[in-house]
Amino acid sequence: MRAPNGLRLDANLKWLFTEVPFEERFDAAAAAGFTGVEYADPYPYPAPRLRRRLTDAGLHQVLINAPMGEPGTPEQAGVACLPGHAPRFRADLERGLDYAAELDSDFLHVPGGIRPPGVDHDRAFAVFVANLAWAVERARGTGVRLVLEAQNTRDAPGFLLDTQARAAAVVEALGPDGLGLLLDVYHLQVQEGDLVSTLRALLPVVGHIQVADPPDRTEPGSGEIAWPRVFGTLLDASYTGWIGCEYRPANGTAQGLSWIAELAGTATSARAVAP
Repeated sequence: MRAPNGLRLDANLKWLFTEVPFEERFDAAAAAGFTGVEYADPYPYPAPRLRRRLTDAGLHQVLINAPMGEPGTPEQAGVACLPGHAPRFRADLERGLDYAAELDSDFLHVPGGIRPPGVDHDRAFAVFVANLAWAVERARGTGVRLVLEAQNTRDAPGFLLDTQARAAAVVEALGPDGLGLLLDVYHLQVQEGDLVSTLRALLPVVGHIQVADPPDRTEPGSGEIAWPRVFGTLLDASYTGWIGCEYRPANGTAQGLSWIAELAGTATSARAVAP
């Protein structure tokens, strides 16, 4: 879906169109005007089956996550930072790349993981960087770009990548040609704030953006962020990538999509709407 000013939006099918079962959300997204989708966990479904859903609905796969463990386990956000788990990390990465290839996904998100008790941050970070260095080389030439996301510690206590700067430093160290930053505006606002300045600084290494409005992670315009400034900043920077709608609709998916014309569609530039 393109907003009237050209910004390109995709639907996160974990969060949107939950009024219907998962496999029906592809058609629901297409009917609402979306041309791209993303979701974290394709693995309960055979990849060819999802491919057919995409093709039948005329949708493009933008992003999936690498496999993660069960909620409530040490592996719930992946094993990338867990000492002694390199074989599992590599197997999960291979599976993620296989799905990304079958679905023709632009991006494979490699979650940073949750630092386990008794492991200090420096050690967990070193394990993470070593695993990512291998992953970047393995993904080279596949056409799939790996991305990293910083998450806020209120929603994800113990998450290794807890600042945008930390995630961006890994991208810059390992090479932005095969690795990018997944910048989630919701996580940035909750953890750090200073949205416009941070966006301007990090856009050169950003591969993908996701949006939701704090405090309740609902649709843009329902919370505390000045979205015309945010979207205007992207327009000023000539951002042409996808913007993932990863939010919890406050009152139903279809009813909440009016924000696209009202906020994303009316923003022209950060300078034009500045006080």
